[in-house]
Amino acid sequence: MRDKNLKPYDLGKAGEEVALKYLKRKKFKIIKKGFRLYKGEIDVIAYDRKTLVFIEVKTRRSTSFGLPEESVTTAKQRQIKKIAQGFMAFNNLENVECRFDIISLIFKKNDGYSIRHFKDAF
Repeated sequence: MRDKNLKPYDLGKAGEEVALKYLKRKKFKIIKKGFRLYKGEIDVIAYDRKTLVFIEVKTRRSTSFGLPEESVTTAKQRQIKKIAQGFMAFNNLENVECRFDIISLIFKKNDGYSIRHFKDAF
């Protein structure tokens, strides 16, 4: 991605694609992207070995307004957990071990993305 005039939505979608490539390199098995429920969305649902992982991806151009992961507020965490419960119920996965991760990306004009992966973030 080179366009510094990319709109926030497009920046976020580009960040999600970078996150997916990162997760695949780390041997995560992607099951669902953009799972929507209860007026919310989980960016990526994947397996890390036998653990079901619900992943929130946050992308920023800079840290001027804080780190990307700082925007995953307590309210956002509650919303993600509620959506995850729905996903697990709909797919009969109530007894599956799960966790919640955050992938934080900062787009650097000349260097591409810096990626930080917070496992079991909340």
